[in-house]
Amino acid sequence: MNSANAPQQLPLGVSLQDEARFENFMTGQNGLVCSMLRQAAEGRGEQFLYIWGYEGVGCSHLLQAACHTAEPLKRTAVYLPLADLISLSPVILEGMEHLNLVCVDNVEAIAGNKVWEEALFHLYNRIRQEQNTLIVAANTPPRQLTIKLPDLVSRLSWGGVFSVSELDDEGKAAAIAMRAKIRGFELTEEVAKYLVHHASRNMSDLCLMLERLDKASLMAQRKVTIPFIKQEMGW
Repeated sequence: MNSANAPQQLPLGVSLQDEARFENFMTGQNGLVCSMLRQAAEGRGEQFLYIWGYEGVGCSHLLQAACHTAEPLKRTAVYLPLADLISLSPVILEGMEHLNLVCVDNVEAIAGNKVWEEALFHLYNRIRQEQNTLIVAANTPPRQLTIKLPDLVSRLSWGGVFSVSELDDEGKAAAIAMRAKIRGFELTEEVAKYLVHHASRNMSDLCLMLERLDKASLMAQRKVTIPFIKQEMGW
């Protein structure tokens, strides 16, 4: 693993997205969630947190942001997207309890997998004993997951449970305008609103579209305007 001065990375390609930070997250109605996650990442909040939200609301972004927050404080951290790791042995969780912060994403992916459910249950217990921090994310509240192990269901509710709310259309327009600025180009309010009202309202889809438009505009040496979007997207 990496040094104690940086977010931990597994030797299997799991890494943090550099732009996935609290500063790049349009908070909307999620001020309390972000505050609780920041505190946990800094080691001064809840020991256990569970966040949930539908696809595209930003749970994965927030978990990675927590890992990035831990970095300058020299707190060891790891991001574990279970949807990508489910094909591996849960033995990879061994020793994770010694890290200051463990962020487990996509918990719904292991529902019904006895070996993985038991491994996550034991990780909870070990982290509690070591007095480190665990943040878990899923697409439903704990009691609505199809987890078969009752003891794991109870562990998932040990700490604070928070839902991550979807942004309204105005918030989504502001969010993609902010993402565009991070990528190095300007997106006017009019263009941002056009994208939100004419494309998928899923933030993940909007961000992928933004990436496509950015690359296309660079190749064409043109600004991202409504006529350019219509041409590129075939609308």
